[in-house]
Amino acid sequence: MGENPYNGAAWQSLGEKMKNLVDLHLHSTYSDGVRTPAELVAMASALGLRAIALADHDTVDGIDEALAAGAACGLEVLPAIEFSVAFGTYRDVHLLGYLLDHRDPGLLETLSEFRERRETRGEAIVERINEKLAGEGKSAISSAEATALAGGALGRPHIAQVLMGKGYARDMQDAFVRYLIPCDVPKRYFPAEEALATVKRLGGVAVLAHPTTITADRDTLTGVIDAFCAMGLGGVEAFNNVCSDQESAFLVNFAEKRGMVWTGGSDYHGIEEGICMGTGRGSMAIPYSCVEGVQRLRQGR
Repeated sequence: MGENPYNGAAWQSLGEKMKNLVDLHLHSTYSDGVRTPAELVAMASALGLRAIALADHDTVDGIDEALAAGAACGLEVLPAIEFSVAFGTYRDVHLLGYLLDHRDPGLLETLSEFRERRETRGEAIVERINEKLAGEGKSAISSAEATALAGGALGRPHIAQVLMGKGYARDMQDAFVRYLIPCDVPKRYFPAEEALATVKRLGGVAVLAHPTTITADRDTLTGVIDAFCAMGLGGVEAFNNVCSDQESAFLVNFAEKRGMVWTGGSDYHGIEEGICMGTGRGSMAIPYSCVEGVQRLRQGR
């Protein structure tokens, strides 16, 4: 998994800074992160964060592990999920669902079907990569090696780890640039209306993740968010790793004018250079009031 970036004196200085702060967007080995839910909880606790949200892609399999670890060390853990949705011509829009009933049988059945499709996608990517490797005179990799690294659904970072282990890529970024991006296979998306209805049915709060990845045009983005609001969207992720300070301020103002909540998170996977839990690219500071806002919205429904 690589060396832990948080150690020694770094823990002490960061821990003081993190008091009463949260990170509401983390990924584990159950989707495309490289650390287990328990490891994420341990890191957050050592950093001094007050709360985190485990929001794996299209799976809730790691939540109970995170909740148990959080209870053991006094860290608040919000059950969450990050749906990959389609809306109109937009694909791979990300929708966060907070505080939903992650043990709901209907949800688990739907996600199980989705996971099967995801596994098929991972195997198809491995097949394409092996074709590329053959052309380079290199031995093939197996999907079983990558699956062994995954706590849940097979993801591209797990395939990247195999490529790195074989010496075919220098690091995670090199693996993606040389193999995973050119050998990618499109993934299935939930219809936006279906995902929003699911979060509402399960008593959760839906928040649009990193909104500016949809479009940089504010008028168009406003229209998309308003359309999502009509379907049950409750908030926007105003602070993330792709927003500028000006864009974050715009999103906070937008949310407050419409009576929505705003949140923030590092979108930490453990593979991105320069992105740390809690602080993102270094300046992120998400207050606990964001958790309280999500809780109030949930209770008011």
